[in-house]
Amino acid sequence: MSEAMSALKGETHVGFATVAEAGLTGMVTIRADLSDPALAAALAPLGLTVPALRQVTAAGGRSLGWMSPDELLLVCGYDEAPALAATLATALADSHALVVNVSDMRARFTVSGAKAREVMMKLCPLDFATLPEMEMRRTRAAQVAVALWRSGADEVSLVCFRSVATYVMGLLEVSSRRGGEIF
Repeated sequence: MSEAMSALKGETHVGFATVAEAGLTGMVTIRADLSDPALAAALAPLGLTVPALRQVTAAGGRSLGWMSPDELLLVCGYDEAPALAATLATALADSHALVVNVSDMRARFTVSGAKAREVMMKLCPLDFATLPEMEMRRTRAAQVAVALWRSGADEVSLVCFRSVATYVMGLLEVSSRRGGEIF
């Protein structure tokens, strides 16, 4: 069997903000009725709760983000994603739900530094000045679909399809070049 590799093998660029592909990251999509008590019960052993509208909750090194009225994204360690997906699928077997390990079809990036939001302002139609920490949004970066959230005071996390990872890294790298600051 081949060795697992992230889309860009942890590529990093430093400009007025630091842009990095986060490396191998576990991601599990959960499609379900978010008000189903079985979902809350399935998440409880992980220390997670169903996040509120557009929010991200975190516990034990894992994050759970609200993607849509019937979809969540669990971000976890790459090696634990298959087992977590299987455990959640078993726990939700009697519910109308779908749990899929999407780790190998997605790429995750972080943009960090005091001007991280400026990098994203150039690419996404969002008001980053008012985007609270741990609020997830589905939007676009230039021409591709992304999900993103402010994962810290000076950090934005972004998820896209692996097939466009090189394009997204190029966008982020150009947008973070020194001399291109907005303010």
